[in-house]
This record gives sequence, C-alpha cells and structure tokens, in this order.
Amino acid sequence: MERANQFVGQSLAFLDSVERASRAAPLNRPVLVIGERGTGKELIAERLHHLSSRWAGPLVTMNCAALPENLIEAELFGHEAGSFTGAAKTRHGRFEEADGGTLFLDELATLSSPAQDRLLRAVEYGEVTRIGASKPIQVDVRIVAATNEHLPKLVLEGRFRADLLDRLSFEVVTLPPLRARKGDIALLAEHFGRRMAVELDWPNWPGFSDRAVAELEVYSWPGNVRELRNVIERAVYRAEDPERAIDEIQFDPFASPWILSPDPAGAVEVAAYGAHSQSAAQVDPAVAAPIASPSSTNDLRGAVNAYEKALLEEALAKHRFNQRTTATALGLSYDQLRHAMKRHQLAVSN
Repeated sequence: MERANQFVGQSLAFLDSVERASRAAPLNRPVLVIGERGTGKELIAERLHHLSSRWAGPLVTMNCAALPENLIEAELFGHEAGSFTGAAKTRHGRFEEADGGTLFLDELATLSSPAQDRLLRAVEYGEVTRIGASKPIQVDVRIVAATNEHLPKLVLEGRFRADLLDRLSFEVVTLPPLRARKGDIALLAEHFGRRMAVELDWPNWPGFSDRAVAELEVYSWPGNVRELRNVIERAVYRAEDPERAIDEIQFDPFASPWILSPDPAGAVEVAAYGAHSQSAAQVDPAVAAPIASPSSTNDLRGAVNAYEKALLEEALAKHRFNQRTTATALGLSYDQLRHAMKRHQLAVSN
C-alpha cells in the first residue's frame, strides 16, 4: 500500500539526505537519523531496511519514549517467566523479534543509562540477555536509530554514553526541516491536496490560489511535513466549491474568535478575538463599537452578537473593506474574519 507521507521533494537539501541514506543502506552498519519532528525519520529507516540485503527480514520499530523507564529493558531484551511481578510467561524482546532484519529505535535520546549500557553490549557483541535469564542469546540485527536531540551535546552533559554514540554513528543522516527545503512546500501541498481531493471524490483538482501558495511558502512549519499534510487536508475538505482554486488556509486548528468564560449561571460565550484569546483591551479602540450596558438588556447573547457585528462593520469601513488588513487589525486570521462575516451576513466578496 502506498504511504500517504511517502518521499516527495526536489530540493537539493532533501535529495542529499535521501541519497546519503540510499548509499548507506546496503552496508551492514548502524545508522543514526537526525531531524526535527515530522521530517520523515521513520521513512528513512524504512528506506535503509528495504534497500538492504535484509529487506526480506523483519523491520521492528520501537519508540523509546513511549514506554515507562522500568519497562524499556524488558521490551528491548525480553524477559523470563517470573523474572519480575507481572511476568507470567517468557517474552521475546524487540531484538529477538528483529533477528535477521532491522531494529528501528525512535527517540533514542530518551533511553535510560542502564538501557544504554545493555544496548551497547548488544551492538558490540550481537547478543542479548533476557531479564531473569543467565545465558545470552545471539542475534543478527542491524540498528537504525533516530532522534531530534543533539547527541554530542548530551554526551558532554553526561546524559548519553560516548562509546554508544561512537558505535551507532557509522553514518549520520540529517534530515532538513521543511522550511529549508526550497521549492518542496508547493510540491508537497499539491501532492497532499490531490490525494485528499480523490478521497473526497472530487471530479477535478482545482489546485491552490497564488495567494494560498504564498502563505504556505512563508510559514515556518514547526511540525514539518506532518503538519503540512494536516493543514492541506483540512483546507481541501473545508473548501466550499471544489471547482475553485483553494484560497483559505488555516494553520492553527485551535484558533478561534471565541472563548468560554465560566459564569455562576453557566458558561457564557464571549467575543475574544485572536488566535491566543486577545483581550478586549488589545482591540484597536478606534474601531470599538458601543455596547449596551447590563441594565439596558436582558439578552446577553444578542448583545454580544450585536457588538461583534458592529465591531466588524466599523473595522471593515476603517480599512476600506480590505479583509486582510481588517483581519490583522482585529488579531484574526483571514479565514476567521470571513467566517465571522458570513455569520453576521456581511458581504464576504473582496
């Protein structure tokens, strides 16, 4: 089955990393994969496995950060029945499961010091000892490890074994963040957009507007390709007209002009513009509209809606109905402003 987040890219930084992994794949040596979250470290591990002579063997993955410290060693090396409370029967560890293949250790830097000690022995001598056992077991496993930490710095801080780092760093493949992959953002957006359009049974793929592409290109993408995929798929499924180029991009799905304010009589919706709950004091006073005093209304929701509509109308008039400038002045995204205008039946064409 085709991976939804398969390798797509043409930038030199990206292609250099993929080529480095491809050259290292046939060698029976450990490889370290370094990169920020969402850059595709697991995909590189899969490439290293499938292009090696071990391709027919197992590819076993373990996220070292996903288990409590007291269970990591048992998970890696296995245990004998009765070796500790809860060990009702003998269990093979990940090393035994990966015998003849590849073991991918994600989040390597989170391993405890004892686990690092045992991992070093497994890498050096090709043998593991189950917890509670007296004899080691020979295993034939290639290690591929990944982290977003700077391991040499952790060595200097005494948090990672220098000799283990030496053993694992035969080759180091560093994946560039998406913001450094010039030209790949639009390419990936097109790729994920087309896939989502097919999933939604759209007859055609309208693409993205030039403005939307420009927004995608200047965003910093802290979550890298994984974040880009979410943003693109969200934009496609929210598009109201599958025949028109997609123009609205929402980078933060949690951004909302509304917050819930606790009240003794129940939760009351309060207009609070801005992706980070901008306070009323931060709204431009030049566009603030009068609101009915508490003594002059018995309809709080209606008063809040009327205030919001008046605020939108005055802000739009002040900024000559330029929706982007108005959104910025109110601390809103363009998408949030347009949704608010639709809610109050204000013209949204620009």
